[in-house]
Amino acid sequence: MGRMTRRGFTVAAAGMMSAMLASGEAGAAAGRSWPAPRTTGAGGPAERRRKREFRGMWIATVVNVDWPSKPGLSPDRQREELITLLDTAADRRLNAVMLQIRPTADAFWPSPFEPWSEYLTGTQGRYPGWDPLAFAVREAHRRRIELHGWFNPYRIANHPDPGRLVATHPARIHPEWVVPYGGKLYYNPGLPEVRRFVQDAMLDAVSRYDLDGVHFDDYFYPYPVAGQRFDDDTAYARYGSGFPDRAAWRRDNIDLLVREMGQRIKRRKRHVQFGISPFAVWRNRSSDPLGSDTRAGVQTYDDLGADTRKWVVEEWIDYIVPQVYWHIGFAAADYAKLVPWWAETVRDTDVQLYVGEALYRAGDPAQPAPWQDPAELSRHLTLCREYPEVLGNVYFSAKQVVADPIGAMARVVKDHYPARVRPPH
Repeated sequence: MGRMTRRGFTVAAAGMMSAMLASGEAGAAAGRSWPAPRTTGAGGPAERRRKREFRGMWIATVVNVDWPSKPGLSPDRQREELITLLDTAADRRLNAVMLQIRPTADAFWPSPFEPWSEYLTGTQGRYPGWDPLAFAVREAHRRRIELHGWFNPYRIANHPDPGRLVATHPARIHPEWVVPYGGKLYYNPGLPEVRRFVQDAMLDAVSRYDLDGVHFDDYFYPYPVAGQRFDDDTAYARYGSGFPDRAAWRRDNIDLLVREMGQRIKRRKRHVQFGISPFAVWRNRSSDPLGSDTRAGVQTYDDLGADTRKWVVEEWIDYIVPQVYWHIGFAAADYAKLVPWWAETVRDTDVQLYVGEALYRAGDPAQPAPWQDPAELSRHLTLCREYPEVLGNVYFSAKQVVADPIGAMARVVKDHYPARVRPPH
């Protein structure tokens, strides 16, 4: 991260979320007009942006989406694969990677809090024979590429069986922290001790490695699963007094995670950026006059406990990368409507806006006609540059940056990346 979400189960989640969008509210809501693009003369914000621009890609490790290509490879082979991804990023004139280093309550570094990831060796808790994070940071910086550690705060496992976790896993030691839902296991965001623990686990990497950023994806409370409920009744009974309803309490839990994490990062290393890549629809305008002109079946505010707009307005984060994973003209969630909405949202704040791009859709025969056109992504960047608030783009995911089946990424580089530039700060 999208819903169509990336991370993890990229293609399957993508189809599911597209269906949810299509089944969203049918009525177009009346409301405010969209702000016109702001143009600038030579030397203005748009010109400066061309000199500094965020050009990133996500390297997903969950279920070995991008890297390593499969579990159990030798350390040498894992290093070779990562170097290929970093070299390709440099060749494409990118300047940042979001490397997933805590995909499922595990670690791609020797963490004192959580076990080694099974996606390295095939066995959770088994030492892979090297320190992948130390190597990744060093090799990224050698290529003048920022390395942002990508963490998933609450996902424990992509299966429902705690017995499959290593015996020393915190979820085994503290079963009261765990909520099974939708065939997966999650930490309960409503428990203060859970919030502190996951922060501590992530901050260990910040303290020990030269990360340029801490990056969260779109998973907070899990995406809704039809016919199932997330059972946090006990936590709500204990901590939910004073809130008008459970949804407000859940949003407050995630607000606390975000605000506290940002504060704790800055106390350790002030230069480390904190960014989040949410599903791109905060709320539909039919739900809230401040919302976007969309008809999405999922809204982060209502369904994920994630008040993404508030995090920007309150400036709890340094950057936001909404996963605008739809084509220009998509009826339920038009790229050309969401980009100006996010530009308006960050305007007059210190939060930087980068747009998440669905490179994985380009050339996929299951996708509609716009995604069969190699120029679709290039048109996205052309539109983004009409809004000086948009300071860059990030591509999901790394293996598509490498393979580029219909040349969509090559077209972006040709049209928009004539030379390497430094990221904005």
